[in-house]
Amino acid sequence: MTHDTGSFHPENAGRLKAIVAALEQTPWADHLDWREPTPVTQRGEVDSLIAQIHNPRYVTALREIAHTGGGQIDGDTVVSEASYAVARLAVSAWLDGVDYVLETGHSAFVLARPPGHHAVRDRGMGFCLFSNAAIAAHYALEKSTINRVAILDWDVHHGNGTQALVEQNAAIAYCSLHQLPAYPGTGHSSETGFHGNVLNLPMPPGSASADYDAQFEQKVIPFLKAFRPDLLIVSAGYDATAADPLASVNLNPQDYGTFTRQCLSVTPNILFGLEGGYDYDALSQSVLATIAARLGV
Repeated sequence: MTHDTGSFHPENAGRLKAIVAALEQTPWADHLDWREPTPVTQRGEVDSLIAQIHNPRYVTALREIAHTGGGQIDGDTVVSEASYAVARLAVSAWLDGVDYVLETGHSAFVLARPPGHHAVRDRGMGFCLFSNAAIAAHYALEKSTINRVAILDWDVHHGNGTQALVEQNAAIAYCSLHQLPAYPGTGHSSETGFHGNVLNLPMPPGSASADYDAQFEQKVIPFLKAFRPDLLIVSAGYDATAADPLASVNLNPQDYGTFTRQCLSVTPNILFGLEGGYDYDALSQSVLATIAARLGV
């Protein structure tokens, strides 16, 4: 909540408040196991993992911007006094999620901000400070039971940062469905990674449920199954709903339940992590649909 982007910024603390309030009111609220992220002081690998993925000069600059009271990285991406500490804690939460999934065989959903899939090695952008999903994937590969990790990014914007940070690693696959043309302008189908490990599925403005269902059935799920991941990380952005103000795709919140059930045919070991989604009601209902599908309720 203390990553303060300002009253009128679409990526604000109200997003998490709306999601939590909706989850607490569901008839299956007692099925949920709420956990606080491990403090960074108790998880020494957070900073070393960030330094592996991001240029240490960028990390230092981000810390200094926060230390001096905050500022902006670009026209969209705000840093407040607490943002550096919060972004590190968000990374810790994603790592906790990896640990939980691998230890229990159950899924976890990381309700954290700032989001991460636009952050590249040398800078944050697009509301994102650290590349949470890419960091989590590299962390998972350090585990003896994990040989391959897949990342599915269903945010309406292409995860340019995630792709750039994993596409050279043959043990990580990246798949993204995203509106194109749209920010950040990347994610063309011709971008296939260094090992054929990237699948980009650009969706034209106006795409709807049937369009996404076809892509999942014909391309997304076959690609993921062929890769045979030991862990599936979902960059769970919910800005492809018709109500969202920042894009022009027409999904319904219930569609994310369908996507989740499709993912379960790949592996039960799924880590969901929040990315975009800026209409509070559509966002919260989409998260509920995702979790309800995973719980089978």
